[in-house]
Amino acid sequence: MAVVVIMPKQGQSVESCIITELKKKKGDTVKKGDILFSYETDKASFEEESPAGGVVLECFYGEGDEVPVLENMMIVGEPGEDISSLLTGLEEPKEVLKETIEPVSTHSSGDVTDPEVTTQLTGEVPGQRENPALQNVQSGTSPVSPRAGKLAEKNAIDTSALLGSGPKGRIIEKDIQAILQDRPKMTPLAKKLAAEEGMFPQSSGTGLAGTARASDLSASVSSGYGNDYEDRKISNMRKIIARSMHASLQNSAQLTHHLGADARNILALRKKMKAMLDEGQLDTNITLNDMVCFSVIKALKKYSSVNSHFLGDTIRYFNKVHLGLAVDTERGLMVPVVRNADDLSITGLARQFKEIAVACRNGSVNPDILSPEAGTFTVSNLGNYGVEMFTPVINLPQSAILGVNTIVPRPKDIGDGVYAFVPFIGLSLTYDHRSLDGGEATRFLKQIAIEIENLELNI
Repeated sequence: MAVVVIMPKQGQSVESCIITELKKKKGDTVKKGDILFSYETDKASFEEESPAGGVVLECFYGEGDEVPVLENMMIVGEPGEDISSLLTGLEEPKEVLKETIEPVSTHSSGDVTDPEVTTQLTGEVPGQRENPALQNVQSGTSPVSPRAGKLAEKNAIDTSALLGSGPKGRIIEKDIQAILQDRPKMTPLAKKLAAEEGMFPQSSGTGLAGTARASDLSASVSSGYGNDYEDRKISNMRKIIARSMHASLQNSAQLTHHLGADARNILALRKKMKAMLDEGQLDTNITLNDMVCFSVIKALKKYSSVNSHFLGDTIRYFNKVHLGLAVDTERGLMVPVVRNADDLSITGLARQFKEIAVACRNGSVNPDILSPEAGTFTVSNLGNYGVEMFTPVINLPQSAILGVNTIVPRPKDIGDGVYAFVPFIGLSLTYDHRSLDGGEATRFLKQIAIEIENLELNI
């Protein structure tokens, strides 16, 4: 009996997923447990297994499509099985608007094509061939749709070096429109010269309202020398990170304070913990970062105003510390959260950090703990990379984030007017000035330093 495979819901905060690869396509034979397709949320990747054996009778979405959770994805059943009742009973999947010259069928169970739907999606009449006059525009390695070709020709855009976002790298109209948005308008003479001589406008024109004139054009690089660059599509995760970082800086009043803490104490503790680990007295490696985070938690319990979310008209203060830790992965930066971190011992905290870091790098992390709303404060450590000072960006709606820098020797009065070089660990606190005043943020940062300098571990 045919079964419908839906897009799973991975976490309460996930509304849609991106199809990264179709392992099985329509007509393929599958066994129960075979991987049908892989997909990703903004930061985690997953694979969906077939709930039954048989044949893929229908596939509603393709690679690269964004599919709402709980949406119909595939139908698996016996070869030749009638699935018309399933198609009738199921909500049609939302149409993915892709410019293509292939007919668009309104129902996968038949061969009938709706001309009106096809015309709306592609701007072409079914059966219409590409205009031979546009073949000169399609001289690049990527195919160009007729509408994209006309728009590129009209605006003197060379498509030979473009990488399309359509099926199989096809250059479609929106790719040309994206270029036009980033390019200034041109006068008729400038357009003529651009088309005839292969010249291109500078980033901004000298004409009215920034219009590019003929004098603003520059010659393109000779194709004989080849391109000295490579255009690569950014991943869905990078898009999410870019939007989040931009929104954070645009929608908050961020300010950063820098301070150093005497690191002799935690360096001594680290040496002690390492010896205990080697002797088998500890089963968890406790790092300097674990100690710094443990100190941050202690400081947050004394400055609850920092352990908060700024929500516009209100500030939400948390009684528990849900600590986020920035983790660098091959797919980009992730910030998983350890819930109720203030209830954990130093060894418990270290174990939790290691578990979520491994899950992030393996792509198996729970999306719910990646949500900025899940954490109340975040720590980002670049000390291992030798960074001496940086400005971390707040994970909104959180009120602040701590950047941990490398340890460097600095002169310090060690008593009786005697100065010596001692190791200092750099601390960079970025806070939302809408939520916290400068004095309060400074006192909190100083408290972190005090906790680091006086940390005691009872193990």
